[in-house]
Amino acid sequence: MKIVVLAGGTSTEREISIVSGTMVCKALRSKGHEAILADVFCGIGAEQVDEALFAAEDYDVDAAAAYMRSFDEHLETMIRERREFFGPHILELCQIADVVFLALHGANGEDGKVQAAFDLFGIPYTGTGYLSSAIAMDKSMTKQFFRAHQVPTPGGVTLSRTDEVRDPASLGLELPLVVKPCCGGSSVGVYIAHTMEEYDQALENAFAYEPQVIVEEYIQGREFSVGVVDGKAYPIIEIAPIEGFYDYVNKYKAGSTIETCPAELSGEQTRRMQEYAEAGAAALGIMNYCRLDFMMREDGRMYCLEANTLPGMTPTSLLPQEAKVLGMDYPELCEHLIELSMRKWKG
Repeated sequence: MKIVVLAGGTSTEREISIVSGTMVCKALRSKGHEAILADVFCGIGAEQVDEALFAAEDYDVDAAAAYMRSFDEHLETMIRERREFFGPHILELCQIADVVFLALHGANGEDGKVQAAFDLFGIPYTGTGYLSSAIAMDKSMTKQFFRAHQVPTPGGVTLSRTDEVRDPASLGLELPLVVKPCCGGSSVGVYIAHTMEEYDQALENAFAYEPQVIVEEYIQGREFSVGVVDGKAYPIIEIAPIEGFYDYVNKYKAGSTIETCPAELSGEQTRRMQEYAEAGAAALGIMNYCRLDFMMREDGRMYCLEANTLPGMTPTSLLPQEAKVLGMDYPELCEHLIELSMRKWKG
């Protein structure tokens, strides 16, 4: 198949997306596919776009990734000066491809905007559709859907920059609290506040990312993640950071966490968490694949935190580890995700 692996973009998760995209592209080429890596915002360096780009035997994935990173220091200027999101030749290139593998993470990639545009252009892509992408990206909306479908989630509220009432007691909450951007990803801008001073600083920091933030109860306990692929939960993985919590650094720095898959849970706990994961994905209308994050208290109570509609595919990412337990290696997983997603376009 001719496949464009679309990565990069303009979000705070740009670098993680490039790493994911590089690995996916190499994996697909190892399976015989004509896969090329492209930056959704910065475009590709080719003067002309045609099918010959896919067939090039000397295609260098690492060189393509280096080209993407060459824009990093100028990215903010490009964002300010450009009105159009899609980079040079990107739409043209994606229309030639059989499918686009979305290795995008965060805003303008995982939030449904690219998916909606591709639907209009008739471009097949991996993952779920635009509406479920948008709902899952918005943590406030996600909580509402979880509650409506009896998926347990931490109590909390959404605050805007203009809201005057921010005191936890007035919001029906008490310290410690988690403060995070409403539509962020990879734990960027997530803070745990144990004191009012920390809480005020966390709000200031989180509002620097977005105009809306989530303030929710802090769940002390063990952290887990569950992939849901084709409506069925994958083996549960437990994440135990060596220091701190599962923030941006601990997610992507090798050796910073202890990850156990399958997680050491009782049969009943495993069944219940997997059922919650499947119910959470269904509540948000997510098709094909996603990953849901959980916390579990010492007494066994479970809370679904959020859903990721385009899970990371880096060397330390969780979904590939879960698939490996099922006997599926990384290239096979990439192909499987494409096959699931193509059903929408073949049907």
